[in-house]
Amino acid sequence: MRLDIVTPEKLAFSDEIDSVVVPGGEGELGILPSHAPIVSTLAPGELRYRKGGQETSLAIGTGIVEVSHDRVSVLTDMALGAEEVDESAVERAIEAAKKAMTEKLVPEETAAAQLALQKSLAQLHVKRRKRQL
Repeated sequence: MRLDIVTPEKLAFSDEIDSVVVPGGEGELGILPSHAPIVSTLAPGELRYRKGGQETSLAIGTGIVEVSHDRVSVLTDMALGAEEVDESAVERAIEAAKKAMTEKLVPEETAAAQLALQKSLAQLHVKRRKRQL
């Protein structure tokens, strides 16, 4: 099946794959060829796809996933492989987000800080997962 991952900046990935797992808004969603059509929201987290017996992980942000026939389209605000993640910058972003959440903020600012924290944690997870393999 075809997997296309698109961010506002670029086509981050486009290729034939065997399977994909995306962090859906309600939990992980595993997709195999001939999956029933579906549209779901995405939560920041780890997208994993398999091709030829090899698994690859990407840190993704919020967005949507659409499955139709043998095509999976992921539209997201972030898609980064482990090699694109600057671990020290991510750790600084995590600390900044945690600090922002301890301050008295309006609900919108708290939500933005929580989202920034989730995206940073997804990047850190993908970066450190690559090292463990």
